[in-house]
Amino acid sequence: MKVLLINGSTHKEGCTFTALSEVARALQNNGVETQIFHIGNGLVHGCNACGYCFTNNKCVFEDDVCNEIAKLIQESDGIIVGSPVYYSGPNGALCAILDRVFFSSSRMFSNKPAAAVVSCRRGGASATFDRLNKYFTISQMPVVASQYWNSVHGQTSEDVRKDLEGLQTMKTLGNNMAWMLKNIEKAGLPVPVKENIIRTNFIR
Repeated sequence: MKVLLINGSTHKEGCTFTALSEVARALQNNGVETQIFHIGNGLVHGCNACGYCFTNNKCVFEDDVCNEIAKLIQESDGIIVGSPVYYSGPNGALCAILDRVFFSSSRMFSNKPAAAVVSCRRGGASATFDRLNKYFTISQMPVVASQYWNSVHGQTSEDVRKDLEGLQTMKTLGNNMAWMLKNIEKAGLPVPVKENIIRTNFIR
């Protein structure tokens, strides 16, 4: 049983990493394997709607981490995506990657438990949290909850370590993710049968 934690910050071991590490520690204490994947700070592509992924099951761009992340999600039992707050939203580079990851591969993510984690200095956490959760809810991925919205506050990693409520929220999230994964495994039930998707354009 394994959970992938995506660090969507440009800083490899900053505030977002500190929050994700607390979640990972709780998961490990529950016997769940974890991997924290850092998206890096290199240039990334936005989706250009070329349609390549429709027939090739991967993004046409091979020179950033998109396809690697998609593969790691497929190999994991659950995922947690973390981001700092930029202008009351997630890191733009992270969103550019996730747009392509989910557009090309989300049909293979269905029924994997997921959660978002947000790090902010002061404000914008709720809007960022909502934005990230939309990737999961459109992809039929059960969203794992905690005791509060999944955010930590601080300008530095040291500040985040002083946010005791935030850290407890991360710990609770890890415990709840482990609980959900174990219950899914124990139940052993088949996933719901998927219907063909109906898409309606509101144009007359």
